[in-house]
Amino acid sequence: MANTQQMASAIRALAMDAVQQANSGHPGAPMGMADMAVALWGDHLQHNPANPNWLNRDRFVLSNGHGSMLIYAVLHLTGYKLPIAELKNFRQLHSKTAGHPEVGVTPGVETTTGPLGQGITNAVGMALAEKLLAKEFNREDHTVVDHHTYAFMGDGCLMEGISHEAAALAGAWKLGKLIALYDDNGISIDGQVAPWFIDNTAQRFVAYGWDVVGPVDGHDAAAVSAAITEAKKTSDRPTLVICKTHIGKGSPNRANTAKAHGEPLGAEEIKLTRESIGWSHAPFVMPKEVQADWDAKAKGKAIEAAWNEKFAAYKAAHPDLAKELLRRMKGDLPKKFVQTAVDTVIAAHTKGETVASRKASQLALESFTAALPELLGGSADLTGSNLTNTKSTPNLRFDMAGDVVQTEDANGNKIGGRHINYGVREFGMAAIMNGIALHGGFIPYGGTFLTFSDYSRNAIRMAALMKQRVVHVFTHDSIGLGEDGPTHQSIEHAASLRLIPNLDVWRPGDTAETAVAWTVALQNKTKPTALLLSRQNISYAAKAESATAPDACGLDAISKGAYVLSEPAQVGLKKKAQAVIIATGSEVQLALKAQELLAAKKIAVRVVSMPSTTTFDKQDVAYKSAVLPAGMPRIAVEMGVTDGWWKYGCAAVVGIDTYGESAPAPVLFKHFGFTPENVADTVEKVLRK
Repeated sequence: MANTQQMASAIRALAMDAVQQANSGHPGAPMGMADMAVALWGDHLQHNPANPNWLNRDRFVLSNGHGSMLIYAVLHLTGYKLPIAELKNFRQLHSKTAGHPEVGVTPGVETTTGPLGQGITNAVGMALAEKLLAKEFNREDHTVVDHHTYAFMGDGCLMEGISHEAAALAGAWKLGKLIALYDDNGISIDGQVAPWFIDNTAQRFVAYGWDVVGPVDGHDAAAVSAAITEAKKTSDRPTLVICKTHIGKGSPNRANTAKAHGEPLGAEEIKLTRESIGWSHAPFVMPKEVQADWDAKAKGKAIEAAWNEKFAAYKAAHPDLAKELLRRMKGDLPKKFVQTAVDTVIAAHTKGETVASRKASQLALESFTAALPELLGGSADLTGSNLTNTKSTPNLRFDMAGDVVQTEDANGNKIGGRHINYGVREFGMAAIMNGIALHGGFIPYGGTFLTFSDYSRNAIRMAALMKQRVVHVFTHDSIGLGEDGPTHQSIEHAASLRLIPNLDVWRPGDTAETAVAWTVALQNKTKPTALLLSRQNISYAAKAESATAPDACGLDAISKGAYVLSEPAQVGLKKKAQAVIIATGSEVQLALKAQELLAAKKIAVRVVSMPSTTTFDKQDVAYKSAVLPAGMPRIAVEMGVTDGWWKYGCAAVVGIDTYGESAPAPVLFKHFGFTPENVADTVEKVLRK
């Protein structure tokens, strides 16, 4: 029989030794949660250390990611490719044991955590993905999608507002395979949390529709294991297991104090802790019997082998379903989609429609959601404004037993809901979408107003950091939304989003650009995308040819982020362009009209549409020079802050560096100088200098 006390002591020893060697880190949380980890990983977690990406593994999320040495210790001890050398290299450059867990860096880590509250929210997304995939792919006598999502979280996670958003949705969605273990130690960086954290956590989660088990003694591995067993019996709601613990458990002088939270214990205290927990081994030395108790390689191999037999039978009975499930879990798009559907969608929306780009987005989505069953949409209570719903994506609903409600499509096939009503929960939506993407099997997209991207921002940043394909549909992208005024009018948001590394940002100017933006987003397998879309209608802009830049014009060039839209010849001037007007989104129309006004004065300009600065910036020098020739003055036009445009060598920017006003959109355009006449005047002033 395994010695659970020694198994927990192994985590405590590795945690305090690694933090001490790094002279940096958080020993208190892993020392306090060690017995919880013994219970979960020793008795319940379905995983295979030899194959961290096994399809049907349970997902484990350490939401309080500052306690990263807990998961590093457990991954090492159970047999993942995380040797002791990496634990000795904790928090050092290029190690696999970063300060906070990072997905894609450490084998066995499911999500990057550290910003508190987002880990448990990712877990909600993972559990939802599992539930929807199970409904879609499992068949009678063939259950191949069947795993739990577990999360550890602390007081800090529960204080963050996003935990309310996520927990409420988990209850509404009846995620019976989501089990969260709450490390209830009552300590945060500032000390005892009692003065500022007075929530009755158990009642709060009951109110969300969760089952609540405990409080149990978090240092009694058998009690925690029994609580998890009880939680697994609940199928119609998620479960919170409250574990009463002591931060820094085992440390004679630091346990139950804030001093245990975020700094090394110190050599003398570590010596005393070793004596207290009965651990006489040198730093990073693991006795064979403890290593053997933890080793999960043989068990994991057997679990996966048993599942492989199930999947083989499933594949024999349902070959098409098996092939589709594997494709979707790999994140590959169908070859047919890549080869033909993209061209079909673009061609369908270059007919000259005059629609808002938010409507152009929906037009593209009608085709894409029909072709891609993995597209899982949603909106933060703005579906009618964001236009994220389509004929192929009925609203997601659950019955009283927690099962997915199915409806019939036009062909009489039963389908589950694929459009999520997130409610007014922008941050929660963004982080849940991250969890869905991390789980695999779906490409999530969700909508809100661009000005509310501020609520979502840290989760957007996390998607970029984690290289996850998540699509944010941000409508009402400028002062063009009109009377709602400055609280809703985006000014700095486009520029701000463009600053996030590995986030692709598109602000399309017509139906064709919007369709292309969506195709690029869907093929961005290792990055999220933000689509900034207008409320006001935009005319289709004919894509002209360019004699001087033949490879930088036309429909094919849109995907490169910027292209030559109109040359002087298109407005009757047979002369070389004297300047370039760069525009995005709805302002492309202003640029084209200004080009006509200037042509009447025999002033020749090129109009460049730049729907994606982030994509254009990645093109080679030759392409950039073809679009923006050296020595030709450049003037940018965008209804937003001007700062981001100077990097393109612009001599002037028609923008807005103040907040907006409440008035009809046409009045605002004139008030802030977004008129063809002002753009033309700006070009003339630049040329006169």
